[in-house]
Amino acid sequence: MAQLSDDCFAFGGSLLGIDAARHMIFERVQPVDGVERVALGRALGRTLAEDIAAPIAVPGFDNSAVDGYAVRFDDLDPHGPTTLRCVDRIAAGHDPSAALTRGRAARIFTGAALPVGADVAIMQEDCQRDGDLVTIRPGIKRHANTRQAGEDVRRGALALKAGRRLGPADVGLLAALGFAEVPVRRRLSVALLSTGDEVREPGQPLAPRQIYDANRFILSGLLERLGVEVRDLGIVPDDPATLAAALRQAAESTDLIISSGGVSTGEEDHVRAAIANHGSLYFWRLAIKPGRPVAMGQIGATPLAGLPGNPVAALLTFALVARPMIEALSGTEPHVAKRFPAIADFAYKKKTGRREYVRVSLQSGAGLPKLARYPKEGAGMLTSLTETDGLAELSEETTRLEAGAEIAFIPYSELI
Repeated sequence: MAQLSDDCFAFGGSLLGIDAARHMIFERVQPVDGVERVALGRALGRTLAEDIAAPIAVPGFDNSAVDGYAVRFDDLDPHGPTTLRCVDRIAAGHDPSAALTRGRAARIFTGAALPVGADVAIMQEDCQRDGDLVTIRPGIKRHANTRQAGEDVRRGALALKAGRRLGPADVGLLAALGFAEVPVRRRLSVALLSTGDEVREPGQPLAPRQIYDANRFILSGLLERLGVEVRDLGIVPDDPATLAAALRQAAESTDLIISSGGVSTGEEDHVRAAIANHGSLYFWRLAIKPGRPVAMGQIGATPLAGLPGNPVAALLTFALVARPMIEALSGTEPHVAKRFPAIADFAYKKKTGRREYVRVSLQSGAGLPKLARYPKEGAGMLTSLTETDGLAELSEETTRLEAGAEIAFIPYSELI
């Protein structure tokens, strides 16, 4: 199981800035033990456990980037057509028959090795063939349409750093370097639960005043994208003893607990009390909107992220709090969401001292894209996520945004 340090960084009931919370997470949460080697085909989404040095160069030899003719640059007339005699035919995977001497050319195909002496590949569209003679138009540069040995990766160079979450391109690079298996951090196990007497499983009949559980499905999908093993604990009722027992059981067998709901100050909000009574509560209110009530703590030695019950707030705080905790536990390089400049097509007022995220849609046009605000603001509006493209981020210092002002835009793809 994972473990936080024993140092307490509780802030009582005060609001904590999101940057300070993020700093705490990466300072206090330590990576889990355990490294395993997995087949390359199963490495997607896993965290690389060791630096990878290139055992070979990529490409391993000078080769042609086009179908055409390999020639010597010094044989070409820079002012007019050049006619050379074609003496070889080189397909990919085959050796040239001989070095290329003065006045000679070789028919060559994409990926085929350049013969010794050749330093240019001419596209077949720029050549005329007549028997064994080939005429080449002027204007080509030395090394044009060729790929030099090691120009992508030099032998012995650092190809990938430890801590990288492996994407498709990373796996492709490892394949090009000849790796059949790769060392990765062991997969995290994350316990996921929802709380609330009013929450029911989809497919079950609803009693009056009950709702279906959307959060667990949202959060489970986000967790699976991060390559963790999700242990679904279902819905836990609003009963302090039942909730505490569920959290203690999860702490004994998983690396991280993520809950949604029950972290505010109401009489039926029991998650914060369970953390405080059966573990350590470090923070529980962030200076953000939506998503102010969000808890970080631990049950036993296992970290816990208590997310809000409203779906929009749950998704946002997952991105801002739970995802960094997963990255810290798995030793993954911290992800920093990219911000893109855009123009606000709306005016907005906010309180100072908190960072706010406004759901917006992109509108294309000349210059910077414009952002249209979703007309409904509630943190329970799931359609505000399905019908928008991302978030406009308003800093803690901002109190008023005027239409036409430049603003930072974060696509959902950067958050989740």
